[in-house]
Amino acid sequence: MTVKTHFREIEGRSPGYLALLAGLLVLVGLGLLAAVLKGTYGHHITGMNNQVVWGLPHIFAIFLIVAASGALNAASFASVFGRVAYKPMARLSGLLAMTLLIGGLVILVLDLGRPDRLVVAMTHYNFKSIFAWNIFLYTGFLAVVAVYLWFMMERRMNRYVPVAGYTAFLWRLILTTGTGSIFGFLVAREAYDAAILAPMFIAMSFSLGMAVFILVVMATFAGTERPLGDLILRRMKNLLGIFVAGVLYFVLAYHLTNLYATRLHGIEAFVLLNGGIYTFLFWFVQMGLGSILPLVLLFHPVWSQSRRVIAAAAGLVIAGGLAQLYVIVIGGQAYPLDLFPGHDMSSSFFDGVVGTYTPSLPELMLGLGGTAFAFLLLAVVMKFLRILPTSLADDKVDPHVSSTPSTAQSAPAGA
Repeated sequence: MTVKTHFREIEGRSPGYLALLAGLLVLVGLGLLAAVLKGTYGHHITGMNNQVVWGLPHIFAIFLIVAASGALNAASFASVFGRVAYKPMARLSGLLAMTLLIGGLVILVLDLGRPDRLVVAMTHYNFKSIFAWNIFLYTGFLAVVAVYLWFMMERRMNRYVPVAGYTAFLWRLILTTGTGSIFGFLVAREAYDAAILAPMFIAMSFSLGMAVFILVVMATFAGTERPLGDLILRRMKNLLGIFVAGVLYFVLAYHLTNLYATRLHGIEAFVLLNGGIYTFLFWFVQMGLGSILPLVLLFHPVWSQSRRVIAAAAGLVIAGGLAQLYVIVIGGQAYPLDLFPGHDMSSSFFDGVVGTYTPSLPELMLGLGGTAFAFLLLAVVMKFLRILPTSLADDKVDPHVSSTPSTAQSAPAGA
């Protein structure tokens, strides 16, 4: 027996929804102000310098781009792997993937200082650069997912959903591979030059995208007072735990491989032992708060039954992902280039010196503004299009489950 899923727009007239829009608009305004300030006064108002040229805005942008790929998890599970339980969430999954990617790209464009110069990048291509490839990967992802979403929402096109689902799934893997290869192809940086970064970024996309998706589902169903059953939450939190364990595996493999190579002992000592803020972020935030603790929370036989614990675990995974990107992107730049292996370097250009970087307020404003823009788009589109299912109660997700509501189902989600 198959349960028919009904979709309905959100009303969008409640004080909570209007307050959400107002808050997001304020953050978007701050992001635009930061972009204007950077365009007017230059990048010297940021913490970036000649050694660290990718700063905090890039952390936010890469996080959103990677999470966008992973936000498509639910849609992929439904269309590609035939998991019927995820089918009611496929529309939200596709829309969230698109808005997150748009938010990340907005940050990158506004961080240029001269956004109009993007026209040059879009009309002149150097295909020896992974950045040129990514222009096609990002725009192609938006187009593929938009078609995928249309096929899901238009009854006449439903028969093409599996084909679109397979295409979107393959494209997301290629997209995340391209994002990870930005660093994997940079042979001059000892922290980057590693082929394992591509699959590591794919694993990160699964975990970060699932974490964001869980929080969005819980928030939207609580805010719209739609039933959210324990069954689907249990499945998503178990998947999140598996994805977190996968990322942890790749992190361990990456560092153990580097420790085996003598030439990389310097960068490993910098990250693992004496890197200051980068060592703290790696061990305490990325490994402790962002990996080990979420695994305990998600698989503990008692704690994992609490929705607040699941939400906290998802939030910790996001914090750990941001810390991981900070260590990879900024820590990798701060470590000095090894221009003459086996020799010490010293010059007026800070050769051989660990780079310094302190994020500035405009950078934080731009990163938060782009993130807010992604969720503003999500909130507005859900008001006008039938994205959300009317119910994700257990008997709606799995027809074989008894329709008798459980304790968690009898109250609005998140209550």
